[in-house]
Amino acid sequence: MTEIQINEEWKSVLEEEFQKPYFQELTGFLREQTKDRTIYPPGPLIFKAFENTPFSKVKVVVLGQDPYHGPGQAMGLSFSVPRDCRIPPSLRNVFKELKRDLNIEPPDHGDLSYWSRQGVFLLNAILTVEKNKAASHRKKGWEQFTDAVIKKISAQKKGVVFLLWGNFAKSKRKLIDETRHHVLEAAHPSPLARTGFIDCNHFSKANELLLQEGYSPIDWDLKKDEK
Repeated sequence: MTEIQINEEWKSVLEEEFQKPYFQELTGFLREQTKDRTIYPPGPLIFKAFENTPFSKVKVVVLGQDPYHGPGQAMGLSFSVPRDCRIPPSLRNVFKELKRDLNIEPPDHGDLSYWSRQGVFLLNAILTVEKNKAASHRKKGWEQFTDAVIKKISAQKKGVVFLLWGNFAKSKRKLIDETRHHVLEAAHPSPLARTGFIDCNHFSKANELLLQEGYSPIDWDLKKDEK
């Protein structure tokens, strides 16, 4: 973390944030952690969401909580896992709703990069985690940083669709100017939330709102991604 590896657009938007004391403390914490512990995702992937979705391209925001903490799972995009990983239960429910909502067949992998390259900003509120220790990097500074990211999107863009799944994501609603943007809420797709996520129709609704704003809709069909 000696140098921030982040998309140049985002680096410009967030330049002041990187200079603040809390962020300097956060980078110091991560530097110490990586000396004798395994941190996910790997350093070059920490800001993958920002790399795949430059600030000017953000049309939809999907907010997650923190990265997967199992080996090989975290890839810097909320809810997403590499192609060689088993699809997590929450993501399986996302695909189930996608099939019900838009009749899009689920892919055989959980890599959401195709969405992110189209303008779906897959942001975790906490960007790192220690191996096998869920939520181990809470309250180290990441939440302050990603709150600032949401505020920047809210203040400097217009017509973005925020998909807030679960109580944690819903708690960020106060950061969004709803006179400028759209907010859709649902239960978390985790099986622990029962069936509260199913029937939310967020994928079709997001595209309807994007069209109203003059944006191109998202192609949610991950099977079309050959990369």
